[in-house]
Amino acid sequence: MLNIHISRYVTLHRNLGRKYSEQDRMLRQYAAYAEGFGDQHTQVQRIYDWCHTSSSQYVARRRFDTARNFSLFAHAEDSGHEVPPAGVFGRGKRPRPTPKIIEPDQVRAIMAAALDVPPQGTISPYTYHYLFGLLAATGLRISEALALQCNDLVEDGLIVRNGKFGKQRLIALQPSTRQALEAYLATRARLGATGNDLFVTIRGRAPHKVRAHIVFVRLARQLGYRGPTGTAGMRLHDLRHTFGVLRQQELWEAYKLTE
Repeated sequence: MLNIHISRYVTLHRNLGRKYSEQDRMLRQYAAYAEGFGDQHTQVQRIYDWCHTSSSQYVARRRFDTARNFSLFAHAEDSGHEVPPAGVFGRGKRPRPTPKIIEPDQVRAIMAAALDVPPQGTISPYTYHYLFGLLAATGLRISEALALQCNDLVEDGLIVRNGKFGKQRLIALQPSTRQALEAYLATRARLGATGNDLFVTIRGRAPHKVRAHIVFVRLARQLGYRGPTGTAGMRLHDLRHTFGVLRQQELWEAYKLTE
């Protein structure tokens, strides 16, 4: 019963252009937990108990907010669904890390270090080398880059199909960036790497974005750009932030030249 309501709730949000994949996953977990007790309606105490099984306060708060929003939807149609009061697990948001500007020589050093990523003699080191280079050169999100297919490299640029809210766009490429991607595809062919994804590992699929983050942080730490585990520092997303800052500087300089 709960899963039927969840499906309708998720479909409603997706029809508004949202992915809602994380919320869908959490609500399915809640439904499995609640239905294990025979619940057919949301119950305040059950939501509390489910949230208390979380691995951290942050996860508990995310679970609670997601379950509460769903219960509001369900209660509007059936008053048998209970709605917990807001803010029981806190109202604060996890603070965003401070963005870092990555210098060009640091990007080059990270790309060079990526070529030593194991297993050597396979496509994986080249994948991270060229992946990090593309992020730095285009400002793509990591999810967008990993969703690229081989046939997304076209004459006019690069087709990004997995953009924010599922939108598609075409981005122009600098000649050097196109040459780099073509070199990567040639390396793929030489090493016999298969798969439709543009960036692949030895399994023939794109690496998970968490894996890409881990590799980047390890390389940054190895090169001395980050402190020990548990400390803040350079992140993969900073490649996108750096691209945005540099692009703004270029536009500002061009504007001043026209004055």
